[in-house]
Amino acid sequence: MVRVEGLVDRVAVVTGGGRGIGLAICRLLTENGARVATLDLTPPEEPGILGLEADVSDEAAVHAAFDEIEAKLGSPSILVLNAGILPLVPLEETSVELWEQTLAINLTGAFLCARRALPGMRAAGYGRVVGLGAAAGKSGGGRSAAYAASKAGLMTLVKSIAAEYAHHGVTANVVAPALIDTQLLAATHEMAGRVPVGRLGTPEEVAAAVAFLVSSEAGYITGEVLDINGGTLID
Repeated sequence: MVRVEGLVDRVAVVTGGGRGIGLAICRLLTENGARVATLDLTPPEEPGILGLEADVSDEAAVHAAFDEIEAKLGSPSILVLNAGILPLVPLEETSVELWEQTLAINLTGAFLCARRALPGMRAAGYGRVVGLGAAAGKSGGGRSAAYAASKAGLMTLVKSIAAEYAHHGVTANVVAPALIDTQLLAATHEMAGRVPVGRLGTPEEVAAAVAFLVSSEAGYITGEVLDINGGTLID
C-alpha cells in the first residue's frame, strides 16, 4: 500500500467511486486514514466508505449529498473529481443529446461539486482538489470529441481553482490518465502493445498519484497536470 502523510481524519469526497479508478482512489485514501465518501449512480458497498447514490450533474442531488456528508463525516477538505463517461462516437455521429450529457457529467458535475466544497475549504484555510483529466483533453483523442472537450474543460476548470484559491490554502491539480485497465476501457487491451512501457496502466497507479497530490507533502504543488499514460503522450 502507498503511504502518504496528512490524510488521517481528513474528510474526502470522491465522485464516481463505484468502480475502476474512483474505487481504487476511495480505497487508498481510506487505507491512509481519511474519512471517505463517494457520489455515484451505483455507489460501492464497502466498509469505511460512505457511498451515496447521486447524479453529479444534478445540482439538487449534489447539495443533498454534501449535506449528508457534512452531517455524517464533517466538512470535506479533499475533493477528487473523477465521475465521467466516455462515449466513443465519431463527431458526425455525436448527437446533441450525447454531447450535452457528456459535458453535463464530466464538466458541469465537476463544477457543481467544486462550487459546493470550496467554501468550506476556504473557511478552514486548507483544501486539496484533484481533477481526473485525460490525455485526450490535450491531444483531442480519437472518436471522442465530446469526451476530449469535456476533459479539456475540466483541466482548465481545475487550473482556475488553483489560481483563485491558492491564497486560501487550497491546492488544485489534475492527473491525466490514458489507457488504464478498467471496465470503461475494456476494449483497449489490444492497444497495450502501442504503449511505450508495454502494458496498460492500473487504477491503483492512478490512485497513488492522487493520494500524493491530496497529501500534506504536496502543499507546494498547484495548477499542474500530471500525465499517467505509459509514454503514449509526451509533451
